[in-house]
Amino acid sequence: MKSEITDNLEHQLVKCMTACETCATLCLEEDNVKMMADCIRIDRDCADICILTAQFVARNSAHAVHVMKECIEICRKCEQECRKHDTDHCQHCADICEETAKACEEWISNKQSKL
Repeated sequence: MKSEITDNLEHQLVKCMTACETCATLCLEEDNVKMMADCIRIDRDCADICILTAQFVARNSAHAVHVMKECIEICRKCEQECRKHDTDHCQHCADICEETAKACEEWISNKQSKL
């Protein structure tokens, strides 16, 4: 049976994927799409790494921590990029990315304390 922290992390990762995909889609609808290009790129990367990380966690992969460290890095970069834009969807995405990076860090810390 999964721990509550693992279950919460999986839900947070899916929430982040959804926020990033939504942000990218709404960025494509902005008047100046070229200005949003970097945001769209990192949104897509973040969405992909979040789903991959959720899969690794769900299967209790021995490589989950390694993938999660990359997820933290990309979530932080996505958060930084989204904070540059005043749109509600970018700010929402930045908030979710920040929460996700923290949840991943907590999960790693919890996992390492049990070793």
